[in-house]
Order: sequence, then C-alpha cells, then structure tokens
Amino acid sequence: MKLTDIGTIKDVMERHGLAFQKKYGQNFLISESVPQKTAQAALDNCGSGARTRAALEIGPGIGTLTCELCRRFDRVCAVEIDSSLLPALGETLTEFDNFEIINSDVLKVKLDNLVSEKFGDADVAVCANLPYYITTPILMYLLESGVRFTNITVMVQREVADRLCAKAGSAEYGAITASIAYRGKVEKLFGVPAGCFYPAPKVDSAVVRITLYDEPAVKAANEALLFDVIKAAFAQRRKTLVNALSAGLPNVNKELVTRVLTDCNIDEKIRGEKLDIGSFARISDGIFNAM
Repeated sequence: MKLTDIGTIKDVMERHGLAFQKKYGQNFLISESVPQKTAQAALDNCGSGARTRAALEIGPGIGTLTCELCRRFDRVCAVEIDSSLLPALGETLTEFDNFEIINSDVLKVKLDNLVSEKFGDADVAVCANLPYYITTPILMYLLESGVRFTNITVMVQREVADRLCAKAGSAEYGAITASIAYRGKVEKLFGVPAGCFYPAPKVDSAVVRITLYDEPAVKAANEALLFDVIKAAFAQRRKTLVNALSAGLPNVNKELVTRVLTDCNIDEKIRGEKLDIGSFARISDGIFNAM
C-alpha cells in the first residue's frame, strides 16, 4: 500500500469514513521521499546499532511516516489524539509487528512513564510531523519532560524552523530559540513545499532535528529561574532587558537587575534578543545568587 498516493489516501479515508480534521491540523504527505528522509534523519542520530533503537511518533495520521519508522527502528510507539484514525492505522500498519499506538493527547501523557514502559533502556528518538497550531507547546513539553531523548526530528512550519535555528540578534530569535539552545543543537535539514501535502497547506514546511545534549551546553544554577528569565526577556521585546526583567520577574527590581548586568559586563540598555544562551545563564545565576 503506497500511502503517499492521493488515490490510496482517498480510498483509505472513504472506507473508514474519515474526513480531514482541521482542528488537528491534518495534512497527509504525498511525497515519498519526505517521510523516508525524515525517518532516516531520526535514526542517524539515535545511538549505535548495537543498542535497541526506538521511535516515539506524535500524530501518525494514516501512518505514512510511521511505516518508514517501523522499517528503521526496533520499536515504534505513536500517540494519536484522533480516535477515528485507529481503524485505518490498524490496516495501513498491518505488516509491522514492532508498532503500538496510544490514543491520547500527547500533552496529557506522562512521557517518562510511557518511554520507560514501552522502550525500557532503548535509545529513543522523537519523530513527527507536528500540527502547526501546537508546535511550540509540544516541543517544550518534550524538552521539559526530563526524558533523555537522543534527538527530536520534526516537521514544522518553515517560519517556525527559521525561529528554532535563529542566531541571537536576528529578527527570528525568540524565547523558544534560547530555551531549546540550552538543551540541544538545532539543525534545519531540508525544506518541504506545501505541494508535498494533501490537502496542501497555505505555507511551506521544513524538517529540523534537535540533538539533545547529555549535559546542557552551559549549566544554570537554577534552571527554572533561567527559563523564567528568558520568558521575561522576550515578553516585551521593545523594552530594555532591565525593564523587561524587573517587570516580568517577581521580587526582582531594576536595581538588582542593573547590578547583575554590570557584574556580567552586559550593557543595561541591551534587549533580550541580543543575548545568547550563555549570557542568559550568567544573568540567571547572578539573580539567583543575589536573591
């Protein structure tokens, strides 16, 4: 069964009484190479061949990417919120015995328990075609779960991919850029034009891979405070960092922030988008030590 063929997609959906669910951002791939390259990119960065390698997929749809994951990984577990897709997945993935599906909202799943139960001590990669409307919450949920994924390889809206890979000081650089940079290295692997989907979305996509660090590139004394500092710095981008942090952090005034910035040799008139993750960590540690 060729799941990237429009005729096959229509046939599967008709036989199972399916319709595209806009609320879930459903667009199915009709490019054969895209799911192949995406699955391979996740595998290439998922431990050594001597260990069991597993993939966690989010939103398998009718199983286009899932099939490619099952061909490459020892175990695959997918989380799908749309229960109406389960019968179709039972058909399209019938040839694979290394696949399991969980009908749930991934944001409500205890990921540490799921990974431990389904994958044991395997090396685990996340691989998914993420719905545009919920990309950032899912990425942050994965990163904040405490699970030691080897990598997170996902297809996202092209503008989001540019934001994830942005450098400090660029217009695209934001809170999620800095937050992810603390936990891993981000690469934009390849673009995916809108015409690679059925139905075609209004925007192009791109596949990015986040390779998680065993230890953060820079270590903050208090990680929760670090992420609060990052959020506050970007909450009001037009404000200087002194004003943004004093307004966005409880029990932190302008005098304290000014003193910390001076100690860090950072201009008090600077704005958050100019700072890399190392600078944010130094500021966070300064505030932590002063409180």
